[in-house]
Amino acid sequence: MASSRSRLFFLSSIISSSYLYMFVAGDSDSANTLSLDAIRDSLIRQEDTIVFCLIERAKFPINSVIYDQQSSSVGVPGFDGSLLHYIVKESEILNAKVGRYASPEENPFFPDGLPPQLFPPHNYPSVLHPAGASININKDIWDFYTKQLLPLFTTAGDDGNYANTAQCDLQCLQALSRRIHYGKFVAEVKFRDSPEEYSSAIHAQDGDTLMKLLTFKNVEEMVKRRVEKKAMVFGQEVTLTNVGDSGKYKIDPSVVSRLYDEWVMPLTKHVQVEYLLRRLD
Repeated sequence: MASSRSRLFFLSSIISSSYLYMFVAGDSDSANTLSLDAIRDSLIRQEDTIVFCLIERAKFPINSVIYDQQSSSVGVPGFDGSLLHYIVKESEILNAKVGRYASPEENPFFPDGLPPQLFPPHNYPSVLHPAGASININKDIWDFYTKQLLPLFTTAGDDGNYANTAQCDLQCLQALSRRIHYGKFVAEVKFRDSPEEYSSAIHAQDGDTLMKLLTFKNVEEMVKRRVEKKAMVFGQEVTLTNVGDSGKYKIDPSVVSRLYDEWVMPLTKHVQVEYLLRRLD
């Protein structure tokens, strides 16, 4: 029993480690000093994770049956939902036990009824305003991923490899959720840097003005170009002779750019606006 709990604690430590990188190391004055540079670095690293997750998912055809709640071929007895729903929910139950969702950067897709941790939670620095910390738009992420994004980068067909396909979907969903919900941390550090710039719009509950303050088109274009380049580099076929199929990639780079343009960045800003609207509650 003791060894089992030790393994679970080790898993919890791994989950917590990335969150701590966002804070100023060695800051003796405040345990909750956010580092904007560290947040920016984390967002750039998360681009790598997202691209690699999409490349892994692209190995399989769309296998649309795993998203069908009414499917009789892969339905789970006694469970009212799709196979993907079941796999994600069961994974989140295990993750909750080892403390994944005690981390402020993690947001479950199905938060209702999750079990408590099996051991005392890690002492995470408290930086998010309580009224905004609970923002969760995973339903929107689930919908755009399963209904709009998947058909853009997977081939038509069904190879019957449902479990591995759903596991890749789970990894994609978690990576996208983490990236988009980082908007809460971005909003917090921006507010701390310039509270007077945001306060009037917050008091007026003016979401449109907040959105304008948070939008930097030149930065967004740079991000789109960078993730497209990463998809080209990570998705190329590498050979010892360095002669491959020029222009042939494991995932279409333009799809990754479109993902950020149409969903990741707009939803991140939506999270930022929703957080700021609650920041002075």
